[in-house]
Amino acid sequence: MGSDADGARPVGNPAAGVVHSLSERHETLATVESLTGGLLAASIVEIAGVSGIFLGGLVVYATELKSLLAGVPEDLLAERGPVDPDVAVALAQGGRRRCGADWGLATTGVAGPEPQDGKPVGLVYVAVAGPDGTDVRQLDLDGGRDHIRSAAVIEALRLLTERIHSTDATGGDGRAAARPR
Repeated sequence: MGSDADGARPVGNPAAGVVHSLSERHETLATVESLTGGLLAASIVEIAGVSGIFLGGLVVYATELKSLLAGVPEDLLAERGPVDPDVAVALAQGGRRRCGADWGLATTGVAGPEPQDGKPVGLVYVAVAGPDGTDVRQLDLDGGRDHIRSAAVIEALRLLTERIHSTDATGGDGRAAARPR
C-alpha cells in the first residue's frame, strides 16, 4: 500500500481494517472508481476473507459510463463534469444500489499529468454511501499520478472506516448507541 494524502504510510492495512469491520457487522461493500481505475477494488480483494463482504465494483473511467453503469444523473455530469463532490456521492450511491450492497465507496478526480476540464491535477473526491447516509471528502493531493491514485485509495478507505465507526457510535440511526453498563 502506498502513502496517504500527507505522504505518510498508514499503520496497518486500511483495506484489512475495512474488511474486518464489515465482516464483523455482516455488511457488504461495492466500489465505483474513476481515477483509481480498479486500484481500490484490487486493494480490497487482496485481503483474505473478503468474499464474505465484497460484492464487486464498477470502473467507470469514461464520463458516459458514470451515467450508464453507475446511475449518475446525466444533467449533473453535463453541468459540473465528472470531478465534482455531488458526482462522487452519486457514484457511491449508484454502486451501492446497483450492486445491492450495504456500503458504496467511490473515487473521482484528476490524477494527471494534465488538468482536466479546468480542474487541477490532484483534485480528488472520495465518497461513501451507507445505511445512515452519505459523506464526501475533497482531497488536494500533490505528487505524481501513482501517488495521487494510491493516496485516493487510502483516503477512501479511511473515510469508509470513519463512517462505519460513526454508525457504531450512533447505532446506525443517528442516535447515540446504548452503552453496556
